[in-house]
Amino acid sequence: MNRRKGIFLVITGAVFWGIGGTVAKKLFHEYQIDVNWLVTTRLLIAGFLLLGVQFFRSDRSQIFDVWKNRKTAAHLTTFGLLGMLGVQYTYMASIEHGNAAVATLLQYLAPVMIIVYLLVRKQTVLTRKDVLTVSLALVGSFFLLTNGSFSQLSVPAPAIVWGVLSGIALAFYTLYAIPLLKQYDSLVIVGWAMIIGGFALSLIHPPWQMDFETLNLEAYFYLIFVIIFGTMIAFWFYIESLQSLQPKESSLLGSLEPLAAVLTTIFWLKEPFGLFQWLGTVCIIGMILLLAFNKESTSNDNQPSINDEPLKVS
Repeated sequence: MNRRKGIFLVITGAVFWGIGGTVAKKLFHEYQIDVNWLVTTRLLIAGFLLLGVQFFRSDRSQIFDVWKNRKTAAHLTTFGLLGMLGVQYTYMASIEHGNAAVATLLQYLAPVMIIVYLLVRKQTVLTRKDVLTVSLALVGSFFLLTNGSFSQLSVPAPAIVWGVLSGIALAFYTLYAIPLLKQYDSLVIVGWAMIIGGFALSLIHPPWQMDFETLNLEAYFYLIFVIIFGTMIAFWFYIESLQSLQPKESSLLGSLEPLAAVLTTIFWLKEPFGLFQWLGTVCIIGMILLLAFNKESTSNDNQPSINDEPLKVS
């Protein structure tokens, strides 16, 4: 029963993540919601809710213990500003300029960027699986962004730039979080990181600066879905699934996120997807599955294993 519960939780969380990006695109396109406002509001509300979940757990003391050490506090602050805010803003900006399908798939290039980073730092060795992984990512990205054409892009250039930056930000986010996750629960780290990132962005775009009178009931429903279901519950369910599933299993089932983003973009928002873009999608999802099944770890035990890392956010 616990295993079935874990499978249900991770699948639900992954689907919520994927749909959440598509719903955000609808908010940008139909209701002219500002990306700065949405990211600020999303981070602040979801962050406080995640800390609220931790508060009702047995180890609630971690919520404030994380701030008692100066080095840890500085690390968490940097993670919140460059990691969490970086990932959230670039991802949403890519959706605003393009669509959730492309933004999510480009963000999922982060593991390849981590592989390249570790190779450059000589902290791992190149394997056949690494070559296959990078090849799938490159071929998939080419087909996804060009639809097989050598002369023009099928996706707006700003969406590609923000999407690639999102992948870079996610790679940093994953690597930089490792020391924090060895000391504190994921809910504590991610909750505070969201609050830090949301507070920083609110200095530029305060969440109360919004013309709420222009929003109808449907728009409020979409906002609630993005903030509560597409962020807070999605992450919470993913973390809870790790109680009864192996990290690799959660990572594998988590690959439903880009698939959910692609399907909802095509069938709900009615955005066209060419034959070669489908082929590119298959290549990138294949890369994700390959990494999820990968049982190898890095050669240095102090470095993160891409596949065993439970920290996830979209």
